[in-house]
Parts: sequence; C-alpha cells; structure tokens
Amino acid sequence: MKLYTKQGDKGLTQLLNGQRVAKNDGRVAAYGQVDELNATIGWAICACDDSVLVENIRRIQDRLFVLGAQLADPDARTTRPVIVEQDIAQLEGWIDQACSATTALKSFVLPGGSEAAARLHLARTVCRRVEREMVSLCGTESENDVPLIYVNRLSDLLFAWARWVNAQLKVPDIEWHADQPNP
Repeated sequence: MKLYTKQGDKGLTQLLNGQRVAKNDGRVAAYGQVDELNATIGWAICACDDSVLVENIRRIQDRLFVLGAQLADPDARTTRPVIVEQDIAQLEGWIDQACSATTALKSFVLPGGSEAAARLHLARTVCRRVEREMVSLCGTESENDVPLIYVNRLSDLLFAWARWVNAQLKVPDIEWHADQPNP
C-alpha cells in the first residue's frame, strides 16, 4: 500500500462518515489541532526522564487519537472509542498528584525552567488552541461536553506537570510579577 492516495490533491478530505469536506473545514481544523497537540506532547516526552511520567503521557497520546477520531465523526457514532468522564477523572488525579509535590502558586509562572518543563508549557499552549478550535466547532452548548472538559483539564495537567518536572529537577519556576520594572 502506498502512503499517498492523491485523494486530497484538490483540497478536500474525507470524514469518518464518508463525507468529503474542504481541508479548512472547522471539523478538520479541530482534529488537525489535536494532531499537532499529540506531536507536541510527543516532542515533550523526548526531554522527560521519569518513566512513569512518560508512560502517563503515552496514555494521553492514545486518548488524543480517540479525540481526533471523535472530532472526525460528525455522526457521533458510538461504535468507536470516545473520551469519557473516567478520562477526565484520571487527568484530575494526575493534576492532584503533581500539585501535591510542588509549592503553592503565589504568582503567575512564565513558561520555562528546564527543557522538559518548557516543552510541556508549549504543549499546554497548543492544548489551549485545541480548546478554542473545539469551541468554535461545537459552541459551548454541546450535548456531549466531555471532550471539551477533557481538553480543558489536559491543559491544566500539562501546566502541573511542567511545574512538577521543574521541582523534580530542582529548577525553580520563573515567577512573573506585574511590578517588575522594564529592562
């Protein structure tokens, strides 16, 4: 089987229900952003030394494939795996674990510190873009808001993990203070 199909050469692609749409369709944009998030998270893994963290991130990458397929299916067929409330609960558990191992926040934190933390912060910003794209696609009054909640919680987790990684490496977070003078 060849990698290329030539089916998208005219700027169209096929959704999971067989419908052909423009490659700039909102649904395609949303699952494309999920794909970018997954790649960014994969890049973040390359700087992470903790095997448990890497395993948990791989689980998230699996769930992002599920989310991408869910977004690519306008008929919302339930024969495929979907993001469920237990997925959100798992993220919340990981957030609580990471936060319990870091100091309490006293100010905003600038992205950075260690390389791994900086990559997780970048993944967090891509995750926020996914969230905005999903809101554009589905609005805020969707019958199934679980995927949107999952993405919202995932951005929180990526922030918590960035802080956790810095704490594990004994690299201080870079605090932002509004009253600092301009350079």
